[in-house]
Amino acid sequence: MGDKIRSFKDLKVYQKAFSLQQEIFQVSKDFPKEELYSLTDQIRRSSRSIGANLAEAWHKRRYQAHFVSKLSDSDGEQAETQHWLDTALACKYISVDDHKHLMNKCMQIGRMLGKMMANPKLFCKRDNNAS
Repeated sequence: MGDKIRSFKDLKVYQKAFSLQQEIFQVSKDFPKEELYSLTDQIRRSSRSIGANLAEAWHKRRYQAHFVSKLSDSDGEQAETQHWLDTALACKYISVDDHKHLMNKCMQIGRMLGKMMANPKLFCKRDNNAS
C-alpha cells in the first residue's frame, strides 16, 4: 500500500473511479435528448455510485464484513456501468475507441476492488487516529 491512506480520497481505486465518472459525464453530454431520463441518467448514476460506495466502505472499515459488503456494492456498480457502456455503443452513442477506453477503466477498477475484497485486513487495520 505504500503511502499512508488517511482518507478514501487517497485510495488509487477511488481516484480512478472519480476520473471514470467525470469522463462518463462528459461523453454522455452528447447522448440524444430522449435518453436524458433513461440511459444518460442510468450511466451517470452507476458510475457515480462506484466512488460513493468506496467512500462508504472506507468509513465502515472498522467492521470487515461491512467494508467488504460496500466494496461489493461498488464492484456491482462498475459492472452496471459496463452494461450501460455496452448499451451506448450498441446504440452508436459512443465510439468504439471511447467504449474500449472506458471499459478498460471499469475493468481496472473491478480488479482493484477484487484485490481489496480478497485482502480486507490490509485496509481494516485501524490506529487511534484514523477516521
